[in-house]
Parts: sequence; structure tokens; C-alpha cells
Amino acid sequence: MASKPSIPKGTRDFSPAEVAKRQYIIQTIKNNFEKFGFQPIETPSFENSETLMGKYGEEGDRLIFKILNSGDYLAKANGTHLEAKDSTKLTSSISEKALRYDLTVPFARYVVQHQNEIEFPFKRYQIQPVWRADRPQKGRFREFFQCDADVVGSKSLWQEVELVQLYDTVFTSLGLNGVTVKINNRKILSGIAEVIGASDKLIDFTVALDKLDKIGEDGVKKEMIEKGISEEAIVKVQPLFNFTGSISEKIQKLAQLLTTSEEGLKGVEELRFICDNVTNLGLTTAILDLDVTLARGLNYYTGAIFEVAAPKGVAMGSIGGGGRYDDLTGIFGLKNMSGVGISFGLDRIYLVIEELGLFPETVTASSKALFINYGDQEAFYALQAIKKLRSEGIKVELYPDNAKVGKQFQHADKRNIPFAVIVGGEEMSSNSYSLKNLISGEQIILDFEGLKNALI
Repeated sequence: MASKPSIPKGTRDFSPAEVAKRQYIIQTIKNNFEKFGFQPIETPSFENSETLMGKYGEEGDRLIFKILNSGDYLAKANGTHLEAKDSTKLTSSISEKALRYDLTVPFARYVVQHQNEIEFPFKRYQIQPVWRADRPQKGRFREFFQCDADVVGSKSLWQEVELVQLYDTVFTSLGLNGVTVKINNRKILSGIAEVIGASDKLIDFTVALDKLDKIGEDGVKKEMIEKGISEEAIVKVQPLFNFTGSISEKIQKLAQLLTTSEEGLKGVEELRFICDNVTNLGLTTAILDLDVTLARGLNYYTGAIFEVAAPKGVAMGSIGGGGRYDDLTGIFGLKNMSGVGISFGLDRIYLVIEELGLFPETVTASSKALFINYGDQEAFYALQAIKKLRSEGIKVELYPDNAKVGKQFQHADKRNIPFAVIVGGEEMSSNSYSLKNLISGEQIILDFEGLKNALI
């Protein structure tokens, strides 16, 4: 007996209703991207390994799906590494390609490769799947879509201001009111590390700090000590674990904490500019918050860092994030190309909207009417009307088989199709249509114009 087929953990099949809801989110995001002047691009689902490896830190590199070389991949494997069973060193000789981990690094590669064709500043958006060899859990998948918007070729902080507005506009359009757009600055984190004498441990410091909401204050301190950060340094950052007040008050506290760090103070001024202008311009439903523990664990952010939290009361990880990367394209040989971008987590946004019951009923609406099939002549008559109705933008369909009428009505009911159109010999001879409301049971005879108006 054949075993029951299944799919890999961390992946999903999507039903027609689920796809309709996902497309509603994607279309809403896409429409707003284009309102803000972003243009679409697409890149391959897999890249050369050297393009991706080393760009996300040690934790990120471990989560990259590697693709085995075609053919007898072991024939070209390094014998020493194979004998020693050293998988880390062996990988490079048996795998030259990898599935993309995000859309940002492939975008940087795209910019460098096509720099002579691009008009800068270049505002691009990209909506494609990415893959991560992560442990699956609620809201975390191994295959998921990212929806990114980036601007490269400009150092202007007005871009950050606009990206906060873009978050606000998209989530307001989706009915997700009350999301929190958290902001921090990598220069501030570097300044703090400098002030406490742990500049050489910046990445370890920021990776640990970024986990505050997941493992708590004690967990963060424990990880910092394990990474070699002194207890004296940890005492100096104690104020960060309970950093409260308005945005302006927090900025003032940071300015006092970082008086001896030039880079830290530069980060404070950048934050002040962004937050002041966002506040003065106003947000529709989103809330802006300065979160000094926000330290997204990626190596390439150099300025502002963003993360979006779902409305209060919804237990979900971040539903968006991004930041400024002044030297991302430098890793591919193109210097002085500053960029800033944000990402929307489609799958988590879907779960939040579903949990809050915010999907409009029209999103999953099926065909408006099913034409009952009484035979070939009747089917042809029906299809003539169907063709004209579809040209008017009305969703209608013909049951394909001349099956029992009861079965056809049952099919319409299971598909949540609200109307059935009956076209038998009598209707054909009078050039009319019988329209039956499958909810109320009411049935009326109409000419084509009447049918069209009833189904609009």
C-alpha cells in the first residue's frame, strides 16, 4: 500500500480561499508600493552560494538552504573534509548554489550587476518567496513570502521618514490599526558598545540585546557573559533594560548616555530627525516607538533599524522590519551606494488579519452564478450569455457535465455560489433566463439585460 503523501515541515498548501486572502494582502501592499513610487523587479529563487554566505552573520548562514551540485556531487568533494566528516568545510565543494534567504542581498547583487542600466536613486519593490532552514513554529515557516521596498543611491533621511509613512499606509489599508513601528539606530548600538568598552563585541552585544523580548533580561545578560562581555560592562547598560518615556525623552536620555561617543551622538541626531518629522507629519493609525533594545541580528544595517509589532493583544512576532545599509553593495565591489529598505511579513500579516477577523467578505467571493447544464444545445446557449457577462466583469461559470440537476445545485451550494441560471428549452425559445436565488429560493425569468443587472 502506497504511503500517504505529505509536504516538508515548515511548508504549506493553500486552498482557493487562502490564496484569495493572500492575494488581497499582496495586492494591497503592491498598490501602496506603487503609490510611493517603487518599481517592481524579480530575481532567481537561488543564487550562487558566495553571493549569500557571510552576509547574515553566523546564525543566518546556518539557516541558508544549500543546493547539492548536479550529478555525482561527491566526485568533486574534498577528500580530506569528507574523510573527517567536516560538513562545514565539505559544503563548499559539494554545493555551489543556495536558496535565497531574503530579498535584500539578492537586490544588492542586482544593483551591482545592473548599475549601468539603473537610474539612481532607484526605488524598487520585490514580492517573492524566500527559504530558511529554521525550526517551524507559529508564524515561522521554512518557505514564506517577503514583500520588500528599498531605495538605493540616496543618503537622505527623508527616505526613512517616507518608509515609516509607507508602513502606516499599508497597515491602515489592511484595516490593521494600532501596529507599532519600532525604530532604533545601529550607530547608537555601536556607541553604547563603545561607551561600555565592548566595541570588539558589537555583534555579540547586539544579537543578545535583540533577544530581550524573547529570553528576558536575565537571559540576555547570561548570553552576553557567555560571549565574553564583562559584568562591569553589563552594569553600564542596565538602564537599557527599562528604557521608558516619550520618544523625545528617550532621545534625550540617549544623548546623555552617549556624550563620549561621536558615532553614538550621530545616531541620536539621525533618530531625532526621523522621529520629529514623522511626528509632525502625523500617522493615520500606526504608532511610532523608539526601542533601544531593537538590534536586528543582521550584519548589514548601519543606520536606522525598523521592526513592526502587531496590534496589542495579538501574540505574534514581528510583521515587518528593515533598516539603512550604507555599505551593502560594497561587498559586491560597488562602494558608496547607500540604501534603506523595509519588508512586510506576508504570512504573519495573514495570521494577524485572520485572528482579528479583518478580511473583507468579498475577498473570498466565488462565482456569482452557476449555469445549469441540460445538454449540449443548452450549454452553447448558456456560454453565449456567459461570454458577454464575463466581458462585463461578472464572475460566472457553466457546470461542465450534463449531470443530475440536484447534483449541480449541490455543487453550487458547496462552492457558496449564490445564484443558479437555468436555461432549458423553454428559456431558449423565449430568449430568456431563469435566475434562482439559492439562499432565498426565489426564481424569476429575465432577459439578458435583466440577468446582467441582477448579477452586477
